[in-house]
Amino acid sequence: MYATSLLSRFMESPTETHYGAAKRLLRYLQGTINYGIWYKTTPDSRLTGYCDSDWAGSQDDMKSTSGYAFKLGSGIFSWGSKKQDSVALSSAEAEYVAAAGAACQAIWLKRILEDMGELQSSATQIFCDNKSAIAMAKNPIQHNRTKHIDIKYHFLRDVQAKGHIEMKYCPTEEQLADIFTNALPRDRFQFLRRMLGVTDKCIKEEY
Repeated sequence: MYATSLLSRFMESPTETHYGAAKRLLRYLQGTINYGIWYKTTPDSRLTGYCDSDWAGSQDDMKSTSGYAFKLGSGIFSWGSKKQDSVALSSAEAEYVAAAGAACQAIWLKRILEDMGELQSSATQIFCDNKSAIAMAKNPIQHNRTKHIDIKYHFLRDVQAKGHIEMKYCPTEEQLADIFTNALPRDRFQFLRRMLGVTDKCIKEEY
C-alpha cells in the first residue's frame, strides 16, 4: 500500500527511477499472488484501529505520510496511506493529523457496521505510538503546540470527548500501521504483514 501510494505521487511526470520501482512492485505482486487476508473465527467483533505517521518523509515538500488500519476480529478490512496536506512541525503533530484521519474513518466504519446489524456500542480504540499526540487529543486547551494546526484536525478531540473513539498507546514494535507510512526492512515488513492477517493461502489450505 505504501509503495503504491508513493508511486502515485509521480504519475504526472514519471522518470526511469519510478518505472524501475513500479516494475519491482509488480514483481512483488507476482511473487505473492497466492497471499490473502485470513479471517479466523473469533468471538471478538470489536472494531479496533491503528494509526501512524512518518515525519517529513517526502523529500520534495517535507510533508508527512499518514497510515491507518482497522481490524474486525482477526484480520484487517480497511486500510489507507496518504500524504498529509500540510507540513507538520513535529512528529507529534504528524501523528495527531494521522489520528484525526483515522478517527474520521472509524466513525464511518461504525455507521456502516451499524447498518449491517453489527452495533459497536463501546468507544473504538485507536492505537498510536506517540504519547504526545495522544495527550494533544485529550487536552481541549489551545496552546503553543496546537494553535497553528488546522481546525479540521481537532475533530479528533470532539469524537473522543463524546466517547466515540478512545486513543490508546502502543509500543512502536506493535504499531501495525507502520507498514503504511514508510519503506521497512524485510524482517519488519514481513512481521507486520503477518500481524495484519496476510498469509499464503496455499499454506493455510494444508491445515
